[in-house]
Formats: sequence, C-alpha cells, structure tokens
Amino acid sequence: MNESYRQLGTATKGGIVCTADHASNHVPADISLGIPAHLLHEHIAVDIGTEAIAERLARDHAIPAYIAAVSRLVCDFNREESAPGLVPEASDGHPIPGNIGVEREGRLTRFHRPYHTVLSDWLAAAEPALILSLHSFTPRLASREEARPWQVGVLYNQDDRAARIAIPMFEAEGLNVGDNLPYSGRDLNYTMNRHAEGAGRPYLGVELRQDLTQNPEDHTRWAALLANIAQRVASALA
Repeated sequence: MNESYRQLGTATKGGIVCTADHASNHVPADISLGIPAHLLHEHIAVDIGTEAIAERLARDHAIPAYIAAVSRLVCDFNREESAPGLVPEASDGHPIPGNIGVEREGRLTRFHRPYHTVLSDWLAAAEPALILSLHSFTPRLASREEARPWQVGVLYNQDDRAARIAIPMFEAEGLNVGDNLPYSGRDLNYTMNRHAEGAGRPYLGVELRQDLTQNPEDHTRWAALLANIAQRVASALA
C-alpha cells in the first residue's frame, strides 16, 4: 500500500467501481504547506464529503472505492503531470507558501505516479462496467462571484454515454443538475481521460455541492442515490 491511495472493497469483473481523487485532506508530516490549519478543512484542500460517501458505497452498496490519501494541495491527482495546478502555489485566492519553488519531480514520483499506476492495474483487473468518478464543489468561490445553483454536476469530455443517461435520472429526483457544470470535463478530467476515455471504459463523473455533503445523513443519502443511478446507468449501457 502506497501513501497516496487506499482501496476499499474488492472489485469484481463487470461491476461498478468508484474513484475519489480529492477525498483526503491529509498532509504528510514531512511536508509543510505553510497555510492556516483551518484551510485543510475547506474546499481548496479536499472535496468535502467524498471520502465518507465513497466509504459507504464500498461498505453498503458493494461498489469498491479507490480513494486518494493525500490532499490535493500536496499533489492534485486529477491534473496532468505538466499542469501548473498539480502542486498549486495558490488556490481560490489563498497562497500555498510551502509549494512555491518545490521540486515537482519529487511529488510526482512519491504521489502522482504511484496513484495512477496502481489505479491503472486495479481497473485492468476489474474490467468494470462503469467507473463512478466522485467529486464535490463549493457553493461559493472566494475568488469569483458566480451563481452555483446546481446540486449535482455531471462531467464528461468526449465520452458522454453515461452522462446522457444519468442526467435525466438525477433530474427525476428533483435535483438541479449541471450538464458539464460547474466545471467542464473538457477542461478538468485527467483521471477519467487517462483511465476511462483513453481505455474505452464508460464512466459517470459526478460533482456534489458541498453544502449537501456535510453530515452522516447526507453521506448515507448520496451513497444510496449514487449507487442506484450508477447501477441503472450500467444496466442501460450493457
């Protein structure tokens, strides 16, 4: 087991699996980001709620999860190796002093490459019918004034097979659904570009609004809804 990820549950061929690239706010003891401690509990450091939801998917719904084990401020797994934001020097207006001038190759070798190498092997062995890519988004950015009314976003790049099926399913639950909003999968989709689109694997990219992912009841409710929709999407794609 590498310090960059953890796995829950056992993948079975033709099943559904979950990935959560930004699930952790952990910063290894030998890395100093130089930021106030409270920022580690905010959206710049972690996709709030995704770790607990992924854990429930694995525990209660037989959807095994591959979960990031370090903060996106240490290394952003959903970025290309060359992307400036892979080791962010600032995020949503907050400087990250400990990342300024850091040796990127060290973060890539220690975190990014092991995360994606093992994920690649895990998916190849599982041959999943569907990958559920789980993220969450803040209701409000400090650095930009914009309305973010969506309760859930469905993201995709070129492969929108699962998205087209899932969006009306979420809408039927009474949810305000963003179609490639609040972020476009054509811009921010590295993990799924590499492991799903690049390999011809169907995937459902989901962003949940963080004011709806705060407590255990939220986590349980979202896990049940996501499991239900993912299973129906996988069946429709079969």
